Amino acid sequence: MDSITAIAQSWLTDFFDDETKKEIQHLMKNDPEELKERFYKDLEFGTGGMRGVMGVGTNRINKYTLGKNTQGLSNYLKKSYTDHDLKVVIAYDCRHNSKTLAKTVADVFSANGISVYLFSDLRTTPELSFAVKYLGCHAGIVLTASHNPPEYNGYKVYWADGGQIVPPQDGEIIAEIDSLSFEDIKFDKNEALIHLIDEEVDEAFFDGSLKNGNFNAKGKDDFKIVFTSLHGTSITAIPEVLKRAGYKNVTIIEEQATPNGDFPTVKSPNPEEPEALEMAIKKAEEIGADMVVGTDPDSDRLGIAVRNLEGKIELLNGNQTMVLMTKFLLDQYKEKGFKGNEFIASTIVSTPMMAQLAKAYGVEYKTALTGFKWIGKMIKDFPNSKFIGGGEESFGFMVGDFVRDKDAVTSTLLACEIASNAKAEGSSFYKELINAYVQFGFYKEKLVSLTKKGMSGAEEIKQMLKDFKENPVESVQGSKLLWIEDYNTSTAKNVQTGEEFSLNLPKSNVLIYETEDGTRIAARPSGTEPKVKFYISTNAKLDKAADYKSVNSQLETKIDGILSELNL
Repeated sequence: MDSITAIAQSWLTDFFDDETKKEIQHLMKNDPEELKERFYKDLEFGTGGMRGVMGVGTNRINKYTLGKNTQGLSNYLKKSYTDHDLKVVIAYDCRHNSKTLAKTVADVFSANGISVYLFSDLRTTPELSFAVKYLGCHAGIVLTASHNPPEYNGYKVYWADGGQIVPPQDGEIIAEIDSLSFEDIKFDKNEALIHLIDEEVDEAFFDGSLKNGNFNAKGKDDFKIVFTSLHGTSITAIPEVLKRAGYKNVTIIEEQATPNGDFPTVKSPNPEEPEALEMAIKKAEEIGADMVVGTDPDSDRLGIAVRNLEGKIELLNGNQTMVLMTKFLLDQYKEKGFKGNEFIASTIVSTPMMAQLAKAYGVEYKTALTGFKWIGKMIKDFPNSKFIGGGEESFGFMVGDFVRDKDAVTSTLLACEIASNAKAEGSSFYKELINAYVQFGFYKEKLVSLTKKGMSGAEEIKQMLKDFKENPVESVQGSKLLWIEDYNTSTAKNVQTGEEFSLNLPKSNVLIYETEDGTRIAARPSGTEPKVKFYISTNAKLDKAADYKSVNSQLETKIDGILSELNL
């Protein structure tokens, strides 16, 4: 505790503002446990950049932690581009303090002689990714905490290709940041270097989204959409893109249309949570809509709900939407003729059905660690290959490579194109998904997330994963364990033969069990939230669409059994 107090006391110098010092003194006197939580470590970059609770302290998001990051990044940019007039672009979402923090970040860049393009108001994360390349910038920053609770904010760093930073850059940038003291931050802004941007970039982004996501689907006049931005940034883009694509029957949930960092109408602004889309689903049932779309605050994730076989609106999971959107894109490419260099991509904890799609269409399938930065890296690492599309189970999808991150704007348009066309041909999004199960195998997944907050929670997560690794299952629902994939050691072991193979991916705290019948169980800590996550994947053969309900029920029963076996 003495070392933590010493760190906190270092924030009481004249460099720090009076409000910050006052709060630290209050914590020292009245709440030593909270002081400990705020100063026991520095915030770190995870799968989605740096994300944390806002407030005073080294373990919090504030002007000093973000200022230090920006100073380190400024130094790194100057070392990386020695003879360039450096340019960065900054966007921010609807969260509390996002606009103020974005201006602070802009000030520090400008104080370091770097030109800044700052969006004049909130914009989506995919537009920021697009803007990096469009404006010819060397880096980009978006202030967002994605779908985290209201007390969070974050800082995501993008490089010149429009993708998030990846190794070795992230480590080199962190080393640069760690070499600094807070007093090294240059806050003395140069307003002449800060340029506000808006409509020109908007128009270019909308054009790119339409070019990549609009396939001139049939039936648009007869297709009804209910859309909710969940108080986030997608209100600035998705309604306009759908309008330009020809969708006239779009009902916006007005109670959730105004950007608001408190997210007052939902427990969590996360489209993965059924509760978040309750208001939109209710409206869809009232007006007879065909599809519901909801997006997270920075508009990189989307949740889709469609009418099931009984005609009721049902929320699909990220694996289901990913599979059908990828299949649709593959069909479009197949119609034009594959060139032989195409690939699709997903992550190691997403549905294995993506691999079956690639095999059936004769394209390459690339897998990555969790986080779209790895998919962006694939596109960068293989410039002669063509990325068709792909995503991950956590409700993210990317259409083509004009954006190098999850893109709920273009993905929403793509989903509407699939559903509208299907309806016009006497089918539906749901029925097309079932047809895909018949063709490629029926894969059903389940995610279990356990929240463990604070320093004690971090230790609990560490112990849970340690136990999961040191006490492997012998069988799952009667199917013997076949493979253990340990990404901490980069090894895959066949437990029945003793064979071992190297995993050609960076080390990561992920462990995956696979049984003889193809059941997969993965465990990993979240890179952006205080959670430990368990991913269950089961599969079965679906001979015909008429058997869907019975086979779906069998897989649900199997998943319930797995959760019981694992005490989850």
